[in-house]
Amino acid sequence: MPLSKIKLIVNLNNLRSWFPFRGQGLLGFMNIINKLPVEQLGYNFIAPQYLPAGKDEYHLRNREYNESIEYRKLTAHEIEVLVRNRNTSDNWSNILVSKQFSAELVKNCKFFGLVRIGKLEPLYLEFHNFKMPVGLYNSTIISSDFGDNVSIDNVNFLSHYIIGNEVMIANVNELATTPKAKFGNGILKEGEKENTRVWIELGNENGGRGVMPYNHMLPGDAWLWSKYRDDDALLQKFATFTENSFDKLHGHYGSIGNRCVIKNCKIIKDVLVGTDAYFKGANKLKNLTINSDEKRTTQIGEGCELVNGIVGYGCRIFYGAKAVRFIMSSHCQLKYGARLINSFLGNNSTISCCEVLNSLIFPAHEQHHNNSFLCAAVVMGQSNMAAGATIGSNHNSRAADGEIIAGRGFWPGLCVSLKHNSKFASFTIISKGDFPAEINIPVPFSLVVNDVANDTLLVMPAYWFMYNMYALVRNSRKYADRDRRTEKIQHLEYDYLAPDTINEMFDGLKILQSLTPDAAGNATAAGWENTDRNVKIIKVPKAIAAFKEMIQYYGTIEIFNKIQQQKTESFEALKKTLSAKVQRSEWLNVGGQLIQKSGVETLKRNIKADKVKGWSGVHNFYREEGAAFETDKCNHAYTSLLEILNITPRQFTPALFKQLLQQAVSTKEKMCKGIYQAREKDYSSPFRKMVYDTNEEMNKVMGRLEDNSFIQAQLGELEALKKQAKAVIRKLKL
Repeated sequence: MPLSKIKLIVNLNNLRSWFPFRGQGLLGFMNIINKLPVEQLGYNFIAPQYLPAGKDEYHLRNREYNESIEYRKLTAHEIEVLVRNRNTSDNWSNILVSKQFSAELVKNCKFFGLVRIGKLEPLYLEFHNFKMPVGLYNSTIISSDFGDNVSIDNVNFLSHYIIGNEVMIANVNELATTPKAKFGNGILKEGEKENTRVWIELGNENGGRGVMPYNHMLPGDAWLWSKYRDDDALLQKFATFTENSFDKLHGHYGSIGNRCVIKNCKIIKDVLVGTDAYFKGANKLKNLTINSDEKRTTQIGEGCELVNGIVGYGCRIFYGAKAVRFIMSSHCQLKYGARLINSFLGNNSTISCCEVLNSLIFPAHEQHHNNSFLCAAVVMGQSNMAAGATIGSNHNSRAADGEIIAGRGFWPGLCVSLKHNSKFASFTIISKGDFPAEINIPVPFSLVVNDVANDTLLVMPAYWFMYNMYALVRNSRKYADRDRRTEKIQHLEYDYLAPDTINEMFDGLKILQSLTPDAAGNATAAGWENTDRNVKIIKVPKAIAAFKEMIQYYGTIEIFNKIQQQKTESFEALKKTLSAKVQRSEWLNVGGQLIQKSGVETLKRNIKADKVKGWSGVHNFYREEGAAFETDKCNHAYTSLLEILNITPRQFTPALFKQLLQQAVSTKEKMCKGIYQAREKDYSSPFRKMVYDTNEEMNKVMGRLEDNSFIQAQLGELEALKKQAKAVIRKLKL
């Protein structure tokens, strides 16, 4: 045999090993087409071996039975009308209808199997100027149920679905459910093999942090499951929680909730849809749960393709977005060709025009630009990805096992390129640049700069406090205002001064105080970048002073707020309510909710000891921690205040507290001044003003600085603080 022919055979065999799907694919593999009697079409949805004893194939379908509709068989006259209107059925006795059924409103349809139809009246339905007559038209319908006054037209293949009331569906190629449908949940049905399970591979491309998705999964669940990979017993409990949330039965029907509108879509397969959803022009929706209700409507638009995922309440998915193996929490947006793959997107987040892979993203994330890229990362909320940012742009190892961890308030600037592995403290802002190696920024509120000219990594700790209070304060308020969740199981912290960031500032102080700054206040540090070049920490004394001031402000304001909320009558009464602990507590960011580390450890022990049963028990833990948060935060603030002042509880006296309140007012004044100055630069810079011929033109376009609502609100808060502080000083006789 010629050598060339031997090589060809070897290559063909190799290709067959690459494409193990029998019956289709390359090299002329034959499609397997099964031939069965047409009388069976619409029946035997559940294979006999998976049918429970004493049950028929409709037993799961009947769980969703609309008890408000009393079905009956067709009359001879109705059958005559249906036949005259070019309808066919394999068995007219299997068409059941309500008392107010009108056969005149069913035309040119093919029915197979048991079909139940609710009320049909001579009406038309209208939604956003889209109008359809009530009835069933020009469709092939297999073993499905319809609520009252639906409008179905030109659905080429509608199989095993339960359709709610006043639903509008037009021009859909395929709307079908298979017997093993899981609706996006990472479960197995009876008889299925483990290798068919859908996992979402978060935080790492090698799958080592994979989780089994399930409907109503919270960011905290995803973080706990993906984080503690060294605890096999805990991971097994999480898997059991998920498995126990669903049954393994074959034969669940898909459903389309009341008042849904679906038009001009191609494939909708194995999808559960809540009420009031709106789909238009989607290419492919497969193996999904799409949550929607009358107050939190979900919309999916043109060209979108979603496979193997969960869509939360109130989401918007438009303009060619793609998502595969994903969870979108409530009130998220995915649009303008964005790709979300193997990722979890936290509540109130927006991703557009970009690509996100293998990432766990906490709530309040913004990523809007076409060439931004996020891969293999845990981003802990209140984050913003600028245009051209490539986070995890390559791997510095021989395998796809790199990770990036970014604390709250992560803000990589234009065209930032970061490498795995890297880690960033909270509220790190990164200036434009291609960073050559792994980075570890342990100090929060830092500006990070790649100084190529001097071959140096520059870091300015406390940058936000010194130069950009406007954005820092405004973003905290913005995220809180945009939190559209109606069911707030997890208490999300948006304040930049909170237990997590305060603890990071304490850690940062230890690091900064260990450095030896020069006369200009700059110092060198080691271990911040995986290179031999210099790492320069600039303005060290100013950063130390800023951190100390903000920690003191945090402690004082939290105690002051407690006095206001509880209407404390005396300083002695105040001290009795403050924690006697002298050690500052550790905190973790659990999916955007700040929880004491001791509480998380207790939760883990209770899960493994069967004291917490199921995901509902974990969610109750979140609720309990959220209810206790303000008290726990105040205790943390008090111990932080004692620590930064280096005093004992006995030394916390009325005179000292009076002094601290006055200093807090001064700090607030400084903050308001910083907020104003940060925004004022936009009005005074000649390079900003040069596009305007007059100040009047600039003010018309930008709005007058004096009228800035955010600045005015901050000044109002300052005046209120001054008055309230004086009132507390008088009331407590400080």
